[in-house]
Amino acid sequence: MAPKKRPETQKTSEIVLRPRNKRSRSPRELEPEAKKLCAKGSGPSRRCDSDCLWAGLAGPQIVPPCRSIVRTLHQHKLGRASWPSVQQGLQQSFLHTLDSYRILQKAAPFDRRATSLAWHPTHPSTVAVGSKGGDILLWNFGIKDKPTFIKGIGAGGSITGLKFNPLNTNQFYASSMEGTTRLQDFKGNILRVFASSDTINIWFCSLDVSASSRMVVTGDNVGNVILLNMDGKELWNLRMHKKKVTHVALNPCCDWFLATASVDQTVKIWDLRQVRGKASFLYSLPHRHPVNAACFSPDGARLLTTDQKSEIRVYSASQWDCPLGLIPHPHRHFQHLTPIKAAWHPRYNLIVVGRYPDPNFKSCTPYELRTIDVFDGNSGKMMCQLYDPESSGISSLNEFNPMGDTLASAMGYHVLIWSQEEARTRK
Repeated sequence: MAPKKRPETQKTSEIVLRPRNKRSRSPRELEPEAKKLCAKGSGPSRRCDSDCLWAGLAGPQIVPPCRSIVRTLHQHKLGRASWPSVQQGLQQSFLHTLDSYRILQKAAPFDRRATSLAWHPTHPSTVAVGSKGGDILLWNFGIKDKPTFIKGIGAGGSITGLKFNPLNTNQFYASSMEGTTRLQDFKGNILRVFASSDTINIWFCSLDVSASSRMVVTGDNVGNVILLNMDGKELWNLRMHKKKVTHVALNPCCDWFLATASVDQTVKIWDLRQVRGKASFLYSLPHRHPVNAACFSPDGARLLTTDQKSEIRVYSASQWDCPLGLIPHPHRHFQHLTPIKAAWHPRYNLIVVGRYPDPNFKSCTPYELRTIDVFDGNSGKMMCQLYDPESSGISSLNEFNPMGDTLASAMGYHVLIWSQEEARTRK
């Protein structure tokens, strides 16, 4: 199909960059105002989140003092320390650095809320963000040049999924309420339309791409999932769920393994080599509420699901049909809020998710803050909370860059970049 030009692509002058001049305070420093909702340490004012399958899950945990990682590596080399203990040491060291994370930069590029977010796979300071109006921002916050901005169609153009093309990172895949899943470049050219609904009543809600298998998978709002190759050839188009498919994810270590999440309150796992119809799933994982996301861990051995109420689940490859653990967490659905989705850290067994305090939640405390929460993926314990009093909205989307040292958050109309305070000082 001949390339088409998207309207109004430009180096935007609408981007508002706000480097932090004032040191942001952590939740611990805000204890008098927040009734002691702390960043670390489980105080008596915070009750244990109940109904968790992990024993001992409570409020924010105190990270143990970090031993010298050099000493741990030396002990491993001598055969006196196991590799898991080295990994645990590295994770503890990283958790200690999180206490110094502050907002490095902030942008307000959109006239509608941000709805999708994707890090560049090889440039750790470049992130792409899509909005409800169909706008797309490519932002390299490491340089002073203005970000690239692609203007969307406005109402009805919401970007629901965004992925860099792993074979050419000057291009990206996008699914949208406009009724297409497409490949385009950052000049605004549509290079290929992979799926099109041709009706205003059907749109695409989710997207994933695999470089090794050269597959593109996308889901729509009536339960259909379409599998295509990167040449645009449709391999199958099947109704796999009764309702909207909110998330599709290909396993990073096993490309024929697919997870789909839906508002029909199920997550299903499929073998792409054996899909014959809606009943050919390997596992169906029922949930108590509609599901926003289902994400495989970087090693492909675990699956993280986020519902639309107050539950985060972790499943293991050793037993996909039974959750390894449940984490009670307030992130209820609201029509005018981008759905909250938990995500994995790319290097450590950590989970990051935005908090939407709910007065009906069992462990809710007065004046509870809208923090970004970090959980241990093994124990389910909360390890840290990030908060900035000048950016106190709900962070619906939170993802670390591939190096794992910088966090991007989508908070309403804003895009926030979190990093260590030392990094901000150097800049």
